[in-house]
Amino acid sequence: MKWVNLFLVFFFITFNSYAQQSLLQPNYSLLENRLHQYSTQNFSQEDTTQSSEYPNPTSVLYKSLIIPGWGQVINNQIWKVPIIYGVFAGLGVYTSYVNGQYKDYRAAYYNTTQGEDSDLKFGPTPERLEGVNANQLQSNRNNLRNRRDLMFVIIGLAYGLNAIDAYIFAHMRNFDVSDDLSARATVQPTILAERSLGIQVKFSFLKK
Repeated sequence: MKWVNLFLVFFFITFNSYAQQSLLQPNYSLLENRLHQYSTQNFSQEDTTQSSEYPNPTSVLYKSLIIPGWGQVINNQIWKVPIIYGVFAGLGVYTSYVNGQYKDYRAAYYNTTQGEDSDLKFGPTPERLEGVNANQLQSNRNNLRNRRDLMFVIIGLAYGLNAIDAYIFAHMRNFDVSDDLSARATVQPTILAERSLGIQVKFSFLKK
């Protein structure tokens, strides 16, 4: 009988210890699931709102590369379109003028160096360049050729800047930089590392 009593006491102590540990073990699964659902729902709503309200920057970039000024139209910056085409028109007219001058000096220099046996490979010598020294013709020809090549580079840069401008502004369209902004702090419980309870503080910038 004594051994039976000792066994019952030992069994009671062991069971009591296990029960206390089970009751003290935190179970945050329900809270964790609700926080996860809340965060997922908020992010989905924000993404849907931004995608429907603002254009995709990558799409704007491609459209600006296809037709200069198209991206600015999508970004509601139509006032930039005349400036873009004005710049392209000015660069194109000046490049065409420089290229024409270069061809005249090239023909004059070639005919001068070939003399009477010139085959007029680059055309006849313009009247205004007849009798000009060959060294001067060569120098002007080289300068005009370098200037023409530089204009081609500038036109390429203007084309690229048109696309970059549309791409950057498409990224910044949803940035509110007005003076009437306010911040709202949100405090809510959350699950930290090792499944321990914690508090999350989030600041949201709102318009007044």
